[in-house]
Parts: sequence; C-alpha cells; structure tokens
Amino acid sequence: MAYVNENYLKLPGSYLFADIGRKVNAFKKDNPEADIIRLGIGDVTIPLVPAVIEAIHKATDEMSKPETFRGYSPEQGYDFLIEKIITHDYNSLGIEFSNDEIFISDGAKSDTANMQEIFGADNIVAVTDPVYPVYVDSNAMAGRLGEYDSNEGKWTNLVYLPCTAENGFIPSLPEKKVDMIYLCYPNNPTGTTLTKDQLKKWVDYARDNKAVILFDGAYEAYITQPDIPHSIYEIDGAKEVAIEFRSFSKNAAFTGTRCAYTVVPKELKGYTKSGDVVDMNKLWNRRTSTKFNGVSYIVQKGAEAVYSEEGQKQISEVIAFYMENARIIREGLTSMGLKVFGGVNSPYVWLKTPEGYDSWQFFDKLLKEVYVVGTPGVGFGPSGERYFRLTAFGSRENTKEAIERIKSLKF
Repeated sequence: MAYVNENYLKLPGSYLFADIGRKVNAFKKDNPEADIIRLGIGDVTIPLVPAVIEAIHKATDEMSKPETFRGYSPEQGYDFLIEKIITHDYNSLGIEFSNDEIFISDGAKSDTANMQEIFGADNIVAVTDPVYPVYVDSNAMAGRLGEYDSNEGKWTNLVYLPCTAENGFIPSLPEKKVDMIYLCYPNNPTGTTLTKDQLKKWVDYARDNKAVILFDGAYEAYITQPDIPHSIYEIDGAKEVAIEFRSFSKNAAFTGTRCAYTVVPKELKGYTKSGDVVDMNKLWNRRTSTKFNGVSYIVQKGAEAVYSEEGQKQISEVIAFYMENARIIREGLTSMGLKVFGGVNSPYVWLKTPEGYDSWQFFDKLLKEVYVVGTPGVGFGPSGERYFRLTAFGSRENTKEAIERIKSLKF
C-alpha cells in the first residue's frame, strides 16, 4: 500500500493564485467580450534586455560546438556568475563572501521552499503576516506547522507576526521563542520596508535565541530610498544567523528563464538535539548536490550579462518603468481617498479595501464591474483581510486604464 504524505491533505484547498486563475477564467468564459486587465500576479511583462539576449545567443552557439559544449553545470553554479554576484551585490556594500557561500538556483521560490528541508521538524516557525504563501505551505508540507484551523485561517504551530497599518507594517519580536524566522524586504505583498535599526532587532533576537532568519530579498533592486538596506548582511552579526535569497526574476525578467541565488554563510550554525554544532553551509551543499543538477550554462551566461555595464543600464531603465507604474497606481488610488501603502521601494501597491468590503468582495467588484484583476490580501494570511494588492508589472497603457476604471467605481 502506498501511503501518502498526509500533511498535504491538511493544506487549504489550493494555492492562492490558482484560485484567482479559476475565478478569472470562469468570468472570462461567461463574459468573452470583457477586456480584462491583470494586475494580480507578480509576473513581469517587459522582455529580457538586449545585453542578456545577446549573451544567451552566444552561449547557445557555444553549446552547438564540441569544443565549447558543456554538460552538467556545477551544482553550486559557475564561478563566472558567482564572482559577478559577490563583486556587484556584496563587495559594493562592503560585504565579503567566498565563492562557496553562493548557490545558483532555478528560483528564489524553489530555494525558500526547499531550505526548510535542512531544518528539524520540531522547529517553531515565525512569519510576518501577511506573507508570501510558499514560506507557510512548504513548512506545512513537512508537517512542521501542526493543523490548519480553517475558521481562523491559521496553523496551530505557526507564530504569526501581524503587519498592518496599525503597527506601520513593522513586525514585533515574537513573545514565544521561535527557531526559524521568514522575513521578506522589500515586502511581498505589502511593498513596505524595514530600516537597518529595525532589521538589527531581528538579527540580535536570532543571535540571542540561536534562531535562523530566512531573508527573501527578491525585490532589492526596486529600493529607491537611500536609508533602506539592500541586504540583511549590512547588519552586524547577520552572517551568523541569516540565509539570504535573491532572484533575477523581477529585476532582469528571468521569471520564465529561471535563475536566482542563495547565500549561506560559513559562519551560520545549526544544532543537533544533543547540542552538537552543525555547519549549515555544508548541509545545504549536501542537499543541493544530491537533488539538483545545476542551472544551465546558457541561463547562467544570461544572468552574468545582467552585471555588465550595458546590462545594468538596460535593467535600470526597466525597473524605472515599473516604478513609474507604481507611482501611477499609488497616486491614482490615493486621489480616491483610499489608504495606500508600498509602491516606493517595491513594485507592489497595498491598499486598504473600502468600508464594507472584505478582500474577496473587493476582488469580485473589480473583476465584475471594471474587469481589473488584483490579489485579495487575505490570501497572504489572516492580517491581509481587508487589504488588496496591485502590481506595477503591467504595460503603461493598461496601468493607466486600470486606474481610470477603478476611479469610476462607486463605494
């Protein structure tokens, strides 16, 4: 008899964006004439920049010749890309890493989900709330979170750190001791950030409690304000307690090409139940070399081009385009009297739903009355109820049109 992993049966019905897709497809089927504008899923729309395309084409040509063909890539990644990452993303901030502390992967989503595998099943997990669903679901699949209470919309063994307008979207340190802490800044979905002083409190907490911070920095490239940290390793002591995830998806349009990286410092330690100290870098390397055959040479050469002078110039222009979309959304919604957050250091705009509407009611109103798709805040966690997310990843024309349509609504 083949037994299933019953932790999967405890998960809520389906993944958030699958639910949204079904609702939108059903509406489109019943209303084929509807011109739907999608500002829900965080997928980019501007293609790969010319510098990246040129590098990918060149690498493809190399793969056609016996003398330059490459088979399996190194599980941890090619040095040519790792060295560019260290120089550009960390040395520029005064942070030093060795090549074997950087792991090239096929996506930050994959690594944030898979990283939980090297942690014990008894660890207590804390997440900011609202939160990117993958952090929660991947730990639930491992049986780490207990049971799901559908009435409360919560897991029994998960510590929620509410982030709402009332506390300025700044999570408080947990009252209960926790072992694994997921932080995402700039934040998805709220678009908000933490200062160095606010992040230092988390680093200090983790050091005091021998906890580990899993820090998702996928939207780092969208930071515009000078006092916002680009990496958790800008905080003293963070190498001892933090793993950082970065992605080429949202800054360089690799959502369909798939390339990211994870930093696991050698200073980071875990512990056995008997108290023995374990090198987390070696543990993650063991997991990676067992389960992963590496990102393709062609894709890694494309990612390397992101760091070229031309590549940096071109993706900066793309990011500026999306941030102008964010400004249009933010200012348009504010002019309606709605409470709006984010959209300054992030491509996400987070708004409070109008009085009388919960998250899904607002979703339905936008879809059915003005054909605009966003993301219900409650899908990101209990504290996301009565909030809603819009993304700046649409075209300029669609972004402007969507805001004009929303302005026409009566609440």
